Amino acid sequence: MDSHQTSNSTSFLLSSSSISSPSKSSSSSSITNSNINLINNINNTNTNTNNNSINLVNSTPNNSNSNSSSRYENQKRRDWNTFGQYLRNHRPPLSLNRCSGAHVLEFLRYLDQFGKTKVHTQVCPFYGHPNPPAPCPCPLRQAWGSLDALIGRLRAAFEENGGRPELNPFGARAVRLYLREVRDSQSKARGVSYEKKKRRRVGPPPPPPPLSIDSTSSQPPPPPGGG
Repeated sequence: MDSHQTSNSTSFLLSSSSISSPSKSSSSSSITNSNINLINNINNTNTNTNNNSINLVNSTPNNSNSNSSSRYENQKRRDWNTFGQYLRNHRPPLSLNRCSGAHVLEFLRYLDQFGKTKVHTQVCPFYGHPNPPAPCPCPLRQAWGSLDALIGRLRAAFEENGGRPELNPFGARAVRLYLREVRDSQSKARGVSYEKKKRRRVGPPPPPPPLSIDSTSSQPPPPPGGG
């Protein structure tokens, strides 16, 4: 899959016993099908998004807003539970109040192994090609849009669960720089642009030109019978 990834509806849905944290030992770092069960991988959400759009065609605006809010809240809760499990399975285990931006970066890099977005290396002949004509052995990664949306949800969930905004690890400067680096590198490697298009502001119409008054029209009319 090499389609554009801009997903506010991105899913990182993992079962409650599905995440194994990376470990320094080779035995604990191995990932098996028995301890990892990815549900609704982020790269399958494009189909879900299309289906949801079709279902909402005949919905009223109120129902549409309610459904969108509900999906967002459910996804945010699942992401929060996933990150909490990651911390518990970390070696050594980590508590939330000890989590820093560095641990968030570790989590994002861990998720890369489940990505399905082809990111071409600089030696690849398709580097910078948005629609490569043939397969290549370049690695699969999580798309920048997926990671950016995930961090946004986790950042909100941290504060909703009692975290102080100034201590929010998901808003750390290191995390912002990492996301920017991923965005720029993937944009170059995949030949796509992540820049938001600026809407052209339509200004008010120019005022009409002032009426010109003829100097002769201001002269009083000649008296009757005057020569």
